Amino acid sequence: MYAADNAGARCDMSVEGHYPDSFAEELVACGLLREEERQEAQREQQTRGGRLCDILVEKGYVTERTLLGCFARVHHIPPVSLESLQIEAEVLELVPEKVATYYKAVPVGRAGNYLTVAMVDPLNVFALDDLALITSLKIIPVVALASEIQATLERHYHQTEQFEEIIATIEGSEDISEAQIGPREVNLDQLREEPSAPVVKLVNLILTQAIDERASDIHFEPFERKVVIRNRIDGVLYERSSPPPAMYRAILSRLKVMAQLDIAEHRLPQDGRFRIRTRGREVDFRVSTLPTAYGEKVVLRVLDKGMQAMDIDRLGLDAASLERFKQALDAPHGMIFVTGPTGSGKTTTLYACLQRLNTPRVNIVTIEDPIEYQFPGINQVNVNPDVGLTFAAGLRSILRQDPDIIMVGEVRDTETADIAVKAALTGHLVLTTLHTNDAASTFARLVDMGVEPYLIASAVNLVAAQRLCRRLCTRCKRSVTIDPGVLERAQFRLGAGQGASFCGPVGCQYCRNTGYAGRLALIEVLTVTEAMRRMIMTNREAMQIKQLALAEGMQSLRQCGLARAAEGITSLEEVLRVTTAD
Repeated sequence: MYAADNAGARCDMSVEGHYPDSFAEELVACGLLREEERQEAQREQQTRGGRLCDILVEKGYVTERTLLGCFARVHHIPPVSLESLQIEAEVLELVPEKVATYYKAVPVGRAGNYLTVAMVDPLNVFALDDLALITSLKIIPVVALASEIQATLERHYHQTEQFEEIIATIEGSEDISEAQIGPREVNLDQLREEPSAPVVKLVNLILTQAIDERASDIHFEPFERKVVIRNRIDGVLYERSSPPPAMYRAILSRLKVMAQLDIAEHRLPQDGRFRIRTRGREVDFRVSTLPTAYGEKVVLRVLDKGMQAMDIDRLGLDAASLERFKQALDAPHGMIFVTGPTGSGKTTTLYACLQRLNTPRVNIVTIEDPIEYQFPGINQVNVNPDVGLTFAAGLRSILRQDPDIIMVGEVRDTETADIAVKAALTGHLVLTTLHTNDAASTFARLVDMGVEPYLIASAVNLVAAQRLCRRLCTRCKRSVTIDPGVLERAQFRLGAGQGASFCGPVGCQYCRNTGYAGRLALIEVLTVTEAMRRMIMTNREAMQIKQLALAEGMQSLRQCGLARAAEGITSLEEVLRVTTAD
């Protein structure tokens, strides 16, 4: 076993993933490196020593991924990215942790008698022989970055055992009171290397697991005989390993300390936030506590900026809707509403708009509850009702700050709606959100709030209603044939020159056997035209306004979803789940 001790000299790469000096010539031959750059790096190598490819990366001539891609092409070995790959526990258990760590090899998938293994050195025949002997399977090697291999080893191997080990440590102690929660510490990378209280380790493990799974929320729910922890992934809740009820008090206190909440207050709801640093990136958490029959329920909203599409071009709009959106953003004044239920991605859309508008020449001020992401160059105000800073009060003060663009987190009451509308009529571009079922219902909702129809007709330039639906997993989705009767009932109409390629979910280790991985926004964009302004001023019904918008070229939520389903991006079932008929 472990026959690779002498393999480094026989292979193109050592077990640590370093490339031989001769590999620089391959980079030149592939057109990825200039000969003069190779010679410059070679002269520096002669001066200070070291590996030639390491110097090339340091000087910025090539990247690690470029090296990996070239190696894969030269040796005809597929590359793989492990950053977001979800690996089944059964697959990981095929290779012992010590063996995987020694060879820098991670099993990523099994099909029959074949096991695909991501390796730093896929040419190490000794490693391949040992893995085949241990697993009794035929090994298919793929190549991955050493950094991703190491991160995957730390992230996946024996996470359940870590959880149970920490639980055993806490249960074995005489006292599991708040005294063990430790200081407020948010750098998880540092905590991995330092001794910490068991409760701190347990909370850190729960948070990092949620981040790795791309969860949007973490639910801590106390019941009479158990505590349930569930992660919301792609809009659906999945139950995770849970601690004994006796430990929940310490876990709750740790979360409250991190969010700077009152650990002695158990009768009233509380809200807070904290930020952690893990694996080189920062992730924000919004914390909400709620007293229930068996204790305080805690919900953490995971705000991972790196997972968000903060670019209007990446929101998934069709070309015509995107052009309408950009025209409204380029207007010198007026209102843009983004509507939809809670959790439909409205704030992300607004932030994407602000990213496009954010230049040194304009003064952008936002008022939010709470501030989800902080942007340089944008003045962001957090609502604080306890001291009288409401949306309405904050908006009045913002108007005295010489703003060009104002973003209001949500129009909740008549006063806020009235001030926002009047701000749009006095030369400001106002972006905000509202809770309505579709774009056309926005005008009736504003009238119900007490805003005069003629003010609405004059102020509003565009309304975008949106929903989030799950994307089909690109690794396992399959083509399906939909019955024409089902398509007719779903109101699907094939446009001229268009083809339909419907797909359905299957399930694999990457998508945790759900068939879906990630979400996309379905957005209907209603532009307020002169004909529509006349209808608004005469208090026409929302359905009449919607019919006019459709006639003028608006693509409804259902039509957006059907178009994405016809492209094979999502499934017909998912579209029917999140949208209603026109």
